[in-house]
This record gives sequence, C-alpha cells and structure tokens, in this order.
Amino acid sequence: METKSAGKLEGLSEKIFLDRYAWKNADSKAAKVGDTVLVLTKDDPKFPTKEVGEVINREGQQVTIRLRSGETVESDVEKLTLTVEKTPDELWERLSRAIASVEDSDEKQKLWQERFRYILDDWKLVPGGRIAAGAGASDELTLFNCYVIPSPHDSRGGIMKTLTEMTEVMARGGGVGINLSSLRPRRAVVAGVNGSSSGAVSWGGLFSYTTGLIEQGGSRRGALMLMMHDWHPDVLDFITVKQTMGQVTNANLSVCVSNDFMHAVKEDLDWELVFPDTKDPEYDALWDGDLEAWRSRGKRVIPYKTVPAREIWHTIIESAWKSAEPGVVFMEHYNQMSNSWYFNPLIATNPCGEQGLPAWGVCNLSAINLSKFYDEANHDVAWDELAKVTRYSVRFLDNVIDATPYHFEENERNQKLERRIGLGSMGLAELMIKLGIRYGSPESLEFLERIYGFIAKESYLASTEIAAEKGSFNAFEADKFLQSGFMRHMTDSFPQIGEAIRKRGMRNVTVLTQAPTGSTGTMVGTSTGIEPYFAFEYYRQSRLGYDKQLVPIAQAWKDNHPGEELPDFFVTSMSLSAEDHIRVQAAIQRWVDSSISKTANCPNDFTVEETKRLYELAFELGCKGVTIYRDGSRDVQVLSTKKDEEESKERTPEAATTAFGQVLEPAHQQSAEASAAQSSDAVPTAPREESVIDKQYKRRPSVLRGATYKINTPFGMAYITINDIDGTPAEIFLNVGKAGSDVFAMAEALGRVCSLFLRYGDHGNKVKLLVKHLKGIGGSGAIGFGANRVESIADAVAKSLELHMIGSGDHETAAAQAESSVVPDAEADTIMASLKMPFPGTETITKDLCPSCGSASLIHVEGCRTCAGCGYSRCT
Repeated sequence: METKSAGKLEGLSEKIFLDRYAWKNADSKAAKVGDTVLVLTKDDPKFPTKEVGEVINREGQQVTIRLRSGETVESDVEKLTLTVEKTPDELWERLSRAIASVEDSDEKQKLWQERFRYILDDWKLVPGGRIAAGAGASDELTLFNCYVIPSPHDSRGGIMKTLTEMTEVMARGGGVGINLSSLRPRRAVVAGVNGSSSGAVSWGGLFSYTTGLIEQGGSRRGALMLMMHDWHPDVLDFITVKQTMGQVTNANLSVCVSNDFMHAVKEDLDWELVFPDTKDPEYDALWDGDLEAWRSRGKRVIPYKTVPAREIWHTIIESAWKSAEPGVVFMEHYNQMSNSWYFNPLIATNPCGEQGLPAWGVCNLSAINLSKFYDEANHDVAWDELAKVTRYSVRFLDNVIDATPYHFEENERNQKLERRIGLGSMGLAELMIKLGIRYGSPESLEFLERIYGFIAKESYLASTEIAAEKGSFNAFEADKFLQSGFMRHMTDSFPQIGEAIRKRGMRNVTVLTQAPTGSTGTMVGTSTGIEPYFAFEYYRQSRLGYDKQLVPIAQAWKDNHPGEELPDFFVTSMSLSAEDHIRVQAAIQRWVDSSISKTANCPNDFTVEETKRLYELAFELGCKGVTIYRDGSRDVQVLSTKKDEEESKERTPEAATTAFGQVLEPAHQQSAEASAAQSSDAVPTAPREESVIDKQYKRRPSVLRGATYKINTPFGMAYITINDIDGTPAEIFLNVGKAGSDVFAMAEALGRVCSLFLRYGDHGNKVKLLVKHLKGIGGSGAIGFGANRVESIADAVAKSLELHMIGSGDHETAAAQAESSVVPDAEADTIMASLKMPFPGTETITKDLCPSCGSASLIHVEGCRTCAGCGYSRCT
C-alpha cells in the first residue's frame, strides 16, 4: 500500500500497478533474464497469489525468479505477466501523450500533453482504471468504466442480444448495469410457445453466470449491476434471490425506488405490483421497461398483486441487514436531479452504483488525490493548486471521449450527444487527518460543503470554457439544462455558474462522480474514494493474495509518538456511527451531479430496525442511493481487522467493508487489491495440518447428555438434539422431514458438519461463532413473527443453540423457553387464516425442496410429489 516516490512503487502498490494498469506484453514467452515480472505463485481459481520478481535464469519454458522478498521460485513462463512499463513515470508519459493527441493542432497537443503530465505526476490526478490500462496501449480496450445497456427486449432473442452486448462490453474492460424491469414476471403467459415465463430474476441469473466467465481486459473479472423497479411483480423474488445459493453470484443488486413508494411506506399504504398487458398489439414494439412512458401512451397495465408497501420495504431492509444487498437507488429523485432529465432518462447505474446512466450511456472516471493538496505552511487546503488541477482534469476527461475506441455505434452516438464525464476524488480521509478534522463531525460537514462546493464550481467553469472553445454537448439547451434539480442548487449557490453557462454553453452534461477507487487508491497509498480508512492495520484479500496492510499516515504518527494513542481525528469506518456515514454522503451529494459510491458501515449488533431508520434518513437527506455493510454479514470478504489463522487458511477474512460497490467486485466482488505475501506460519503444510487436527479434535465419549428442542420451520417440525461435552455443546442431531427426502438428507449433513466444528479446537467462542454464521440464514419462506420468526433449518439450529446456552445446563428452563418461542398452533392457524395463507407444516407434516424451482414447496399428495409454487409434479 506504500509509495516511496513519485516514480517508484513498492509492495502491494507495485503489484496492483503491474497487474492492472501497466502496459502488458501479450507474449509472456518473451520473458528474459533481467525482466521484472508478476508471477503466479499460487494457482487457485478463487484465491490466487501473485508476486513481483526479476527473472534470473531461463531454460526453455522454465524460469527462475528472485522475488522482491529475496526468495527464489521456479515457474513456467505461462504463469508470468510481462509488462512493457515498469514504473508510473512510463504510465504518465503514455497517458498524457494519448489523451492530448485528440487536440486539433500540434501546438495544443504539446501544451496539453505538458499540462496532463503535470496533473498525473505524483498522482495528483489518478485516472480511472480503464483509462490507465487502455489509453495509448490498445485500440480494443474501452477507456470508459461505466456502461448501462438498454433493458432487455422481452423475448428470447432480445435477452440473447443483451447477453451478447454485455459480454462484448465486459470483455473490453467495461462494467455493465442492466435494469431487468422490462422482462415479464414469473409464470406470466408466453403466448408464442403456449407456456409461461421463468421470470425476470431467472434471466438475471443468466447474466450473472456469464459475468463470472469473463476476464476483463486480461486483468479482472466482469462487473455487473442488476436492477429492478419497485412496481415489478417479481421484486420480492429479486430482493431475496441471493439467499438461495448459486442463483445470482456475480452481480450487485439494487432496487429502483420511487418517491410514491417511499410515501406509501411512510403512510403504511398498500402497493400495487403491476406489468404491462403483454397482449397489447404494440407491446413488442413499444415496451422498453419505462412504465410511465407506457402509461402516458394510454396503454393498459395489469395488476398482479397488492401488498403493503412496508412489507416490501422490510424485505429490502432485512436482506440488506443480512448481506449488504440489495442496495437502494432512489431513481425518481435521481432523475429529478439529473441534468439530462429533458432528453435522456436514467434507467440504471453502473456496477458500483456511482454513475446513473441512460440506455447506451457511458462515463469515464478519474479522481483527484486530495491528500496531495495539504498546504503544510498554512495548515489549510492548497486551494489555488486544487483549482488548477481540477480545471485541467475536466479537459483530460473530456478528451477521453474522443480518444476511446467505441465498439457499439449506440454508445458513441449517445456519448457524443451528452459528453458525460465523472471527476471524483480519493484521499479525502487522509487530507482530513492532516487538517486535524474528525471525519463525520459537525466541523467535517462544514469542511465537506466548502471543498466539494469549490471542486464543483471549478469543474463547471472549466466545462463552460471548453464549450466556448469546442462547442457544447449536442443535446444542450440552456433553459432546460438549468432547470434540473442539481443546477437549481448550483446556480443558487454560485450565480456565476448560471451566467457562464448561458454565455458560453456547457461541454458536458455531467461533470462529477464519486467512485470507489478501491484498486487505484490502494495502489497510490491513500484512502479510497470518499471513505474513511477501514482500519489503520488490516488484512486484505484479493486476486493478488492476502496480506497485512499498514496505513502510512497513522504509522508515521505512531512512530513519532511512541506509546501514545492516535488522536480522535484518526477515525476508521467502523468507529463512526452509521448516521455519520450517511450525513457525510448527503453533504457531498449536494455537490455531485451524478452519484456516490459510499457505504454506511455498521457493527455486527446493528439491528434491522436501525437499518430501516438509516435507509429512511438517506432518503430524507436527499441521497440518490444507499447501502450498508454490517460487520461480519458476509462469509467471504475483502478486508479484515484481524488474522484468524483457521479462517486465513481458506482466505475468508472475518470483517470487511464494501461500498455501493466499493471494494468488493462482482464475482461483487467489488476491486480492492491485496498483497500475496504470506508468513511462513500462515498456511501450514498438509502434514502439520493433520497433526494439529488430530491433536485438537475431541473424541466422542460413549455417553453424552443434552436436550432436544422442538421448533417449527418452513420445512415442517424440526427436532434438534444438542449434546454436551464438559458443559459445552459438542454435537447436534437434526430430524426434519421425511426419511429419504432432500430436506432430511441436508438436515443430517448440517448436523454432522456442526458437530465436527463443535468438537474441533479448544477456543471458547465456537458456539457463538456457529450461531453468528447460522442465524438469520433465509430460504424461500419463513414461519412465525418477530422474535419467533424462523427463517430456515439453519436459523432454527442457531435459535436452539442460543436457548441451550441460556439454559446453562438447566434443560427444563431451556425447554420452557423453547416452548414459549414457538407460535401456538391455534394462534398460528388464526393468524395465517386471516392472511389467507396456508400455515407451513399444516398441509402435510413436512415439505421438501422442489427440483424445478428450488423452493421449499414440494409436498406429498396422493402418491405424487407436487410443488405448490411452480406446479412441478412427479409420481413417487
């Protein structure tokens, strides 16, 4: 993470540079003695490790490499990444020349190459990853980070066309956003084939699967955002789809929420789930996913279902609480604020959520490194220098529009129509530490208003100056442009902006975007995006490896103040309240015409109700989107504050941070890099693992005592037996479902795995850890309400373990509490009857998993196994 000088990178920084952004030599077989290479030292498809080294010997296809650590390794040339560029200076030279080349005279090209080199030098401006990797290096790689392609046409051919478009964009390095709302809901009639639709969510699974297969520009996996509107009949399935393993694993998810929906939530109103009449003769020609446009044509909309708005909202909140997804985009508000409101409505965002785009929209991103603008002499921001770099950076990004290759005519036509750019920032947290301002404090909100207002003003003035020289974007209409929600705020604060736009025009429809900058920020050694530091010492997992990282500014302070605690303005993402995160986001959003990648980090004990209040606060404060990350809510994560030896063996750190795409990349996941350096004792060899396991595994005595808990689950009544060794749970038996059923088999497997875990090792928090990872796991249904709600068999095991530990050996007490936690049959019958829903477990004693749709809806009826969900049936 550290940088030593402007032209030299070390450690993880060098690895990221060589892996992601340096100009590659496509022929790794050309490696020769003396070459600096990146070598794959651990060829694991999920958790690989790469190291930087120098080739010191070559014999045929085999090479010997001396790593930066001094260790030597043998490798095949096929496992090498060979680059043309070895240092940032070479990168800066390439980029400044390539981006200046589109100027219309030799004199201008020379002038702007010098200016671009000035802002790139020492990482004052850090180009977006696609610009860094592609400009001047390839005619195939796009320089745009962000793409949104049109919602799929509601046909097999239309879906395949979207799949092809998505694949082509990703293969050239672009991340893609797709709104699935154009696809008809599950079980809707498809007249042409005399059948029914599998639904929008299932096709999202296809896009997700394909994304996982794509290698982006030779350096990273594809990145995908899937979105759905709040009116779509499949929206509840969409919200919970990631709770079913394997359906959507390589995409970020967000729900597009309207102002009317939020009003319905506030007033506790019903919400209608609808879809256009697919029998309309103009359906195929006119339907594109825009419900308001469909209605404005006088077209019929068919109600599918009416549910309380709060039920949908609670499902969103609960799912976000469990796994940080889905995010929410307040899409109607976003469009009201958008400068393109009058000619190009936004339909989705890019994978990290910071850039809302119209169909065929694209955007190119770069970030000003704010850590470079500290005026030490005056203990202030170097305002004049920041103004100059901001103005040159706007020109840099505008030139990218003309320098990039276009692989779809539609992308080129749209971008030339609006010339959308996204100048953002990184290093905010580092700058605030230098200034002694505590991130999230009232003082910090005032500072953020000042600095981001300043950047917005300078950016817009720069765009008007370029417009005076080169012309405005093609769709520019001054009166309408100035009527957007964002421009009304801008001109109220800076009247000179409105005057300049009317006089000179506007070169770019949008100018500002706050992207996550996970990889680039880590490479240059500063805080990423607008986020605080995750921690000042932490572990990072990525495609490059797993390693401990130290934050230089914090480490320098500790070195100069031995034995002292860091001052209170050294804050981390987890030391801030979630409200602090949201208030920072809202303060910056006021000065960003696009959107923001930002996560509200929450502690593990953050409740669902607190999550709800946080999401609603974000809407009230004018944020365009919101997501949270609750500590420990994901199993495989990028950042962790401690290295647990057992978890590190599998490369699954215990705690992480994400953003509305930040850090985790799809396959979400969403982009921060990690060093591959591992200590010798981090991953023991196989023989040592066997001896440790043999030593720590507790053999089962002949007799054990415990208790059996009877808990109703979505699959029927579960009998969960927990037996103790020395007063601590040591084995679990599960009896759920009919013998021979899939549920019975999986329940037995779960019990065996839990027992194995409980009997291994002597650490005292095994039960707590097991409860943490099982509690709240949801499936296709749930039973009970409030504290008595049981989401799945795994959730029932967690609840039984909690009751067992509460009993502390007093099994009668525990049994009484277990009994009180189950909804009485009579009460349950009354509740479910009032909802006109069958009470799970009352139709038959047990349910099984449907092999067709995967839901827990397979029941045994008159010699047949029949799914109450999708209609699947098979004789037994």
